[in-house]
Amino acid sequence: MRLASYALRGRPSFGAVFGEAIVDLRPRLPRFHSLIEVFRAQALDQAKAASEGVRPDVTLAEVELLPPLLAPEKILCIGINYANRGQDYNVTDNPKYPSMFYRAPNSLVGSGQNLIRPKISEQLDYEGEIALVIRQDCKHVPKERALGMIAGLTLCNEGTIRDWTRHGQFNVTQGKNFDATGAIGPWIETDLDLVKPLELVVRKNGEVTQQDSTASMIFSFADIIAYTTSFMTLKAGDIICTGTPVKKTKSDPPVWLKPGDTIEVECPKIGVLRNTVVDEA
Repeated sequence: MRLASYALRGRPSFGAVFGEAIVDLRPRLPRFHSLIEVFRAQALDQAKAASEGVRPDVTLAEVELLPPLLAPEKILCIGINYANRGQDYNVTDNPKYPSMFYRAPNSLVGSGQNLIRPKISEQLDYEGEIALVIRQDCKHVPKERALGMIAGLTLCNEGTIRDWTRHGQFNVTQGKNFDATGAIGPWIETDLDLVKPLELVVRKNGEVTQQDSTASMIFSFADIIAYTTSFMTLKAGDIICTGTPVKKTKSDPPVWLKPGDTIEVECPKIGVLRNTVVDEA
């Protein structure tokens, strides 16, 4: 099942995506006003039942896709989590524990919405990632049970303002949280075999610039959940972005995103997250 949040003529809703069409679930599940409420109520089975065997209400072409979950309690990000990615930072040994930081919901837009290059910096960069959506509140989850805490997967362009990731001496939070510099979506895919590796491909203006498999991750989905729940409670609808592969080529000096550039993040089992860059007004 693919679950999306969207706006139709300015009216927010959510639904199940079937091919190029959507079954509007908001009128069929009237006690829920948003998709995050469905996740928090453990009502994915209700959403699936309400979407089966009914005629779609609208096409994807008619709607504006929004971030699938508009107000998750937490968006956590894992840094440097693919083999050889540490070379970008002159680090050769795999870390003992994951590197983590937060993103704010307003730093991410939906698929098809514009990425904003801010006035204050031209160093807008991109990072294609697979993101986990948490099924239920959980803490102290053993690794062997961790995959059961995942409700589904989505895609993320973990956009970054590079010269602001070291504004403070020891953190990256500033560079990761400029408004509308990243994207998430296009929807949440709930029917996946989480044991098998997933392919991740990123294209800039049609050219493949990142390509790898989750088999190359240093910390697996299960590792990430087991570690994170050792110190915090994950809530239903929380999102964890699991890291980005190395880029195929490196430019010196770096080439940053500019208005008109389009970034596509694709996992064949999930879909394509596509966004174009514009300058801040």
